[in-house]
Amino acid sequence: MKIFLIGFMGSGKTTIGRRLAQHIGFGFVDTDRFIEMQEGKTVTEIFSQQGEIAFREMEHSLLLEIQKLDFAVISTGGGLPCYSDNMDVMLSIGKVVYLKTLPQTLARRLLRSPTERPLIKDRTKNELRQYIVEKLAEREPYYHRAQIVVQTEKFSMDELLKLLNLMKT
Repeated sequence: MKIFLIGFMGSGKTTIGRRLAQHIGFGFVDTDRFIEMQEGKTVTEIFSQQGEIAFREMEHSLLLEIQKLDFAVISTGGGLPCYSDNMDVMLSIGKVVYLKTLPQTLARRLLRSPTERPLIKDRTKNELRQYIVEKLAEREPYYHRAQIVVQTEKFSMDELLKLLNLMKT
């Protein structure tokens, strides 16, 4: 059983994924961190040195490797479901949960985030908000293919864990 958490950057995929995996006794994979370890570079370095297309190919290759895992919670990069046939692959090998988060919540979290994210680097507050709205409009058709859509602001962390725990059965 694999549970994929998808959504925009800042939606809580890694935080929730780590807690959920621990809560239900599954392994945890953060696709961005895994690629960074495999490549010996940050996502930002990969984007700047090799480009977004190369990074998306790395994500797809990793996704194909993940097919072999059992009992794992996988936190995907925000764009992973939108490229190649990644969404089809995830839907065929596990349960997919879209952590839907309002644009204003995403902007607030991303502005506070100490992590450097290549797609939003060097944007002003207003540019960031506009970017989020535009990117969500592009990505939501992919995200909404998930079997489960959870509006994150409506639940506490404990409530989310209880809700997502029901999926492992």
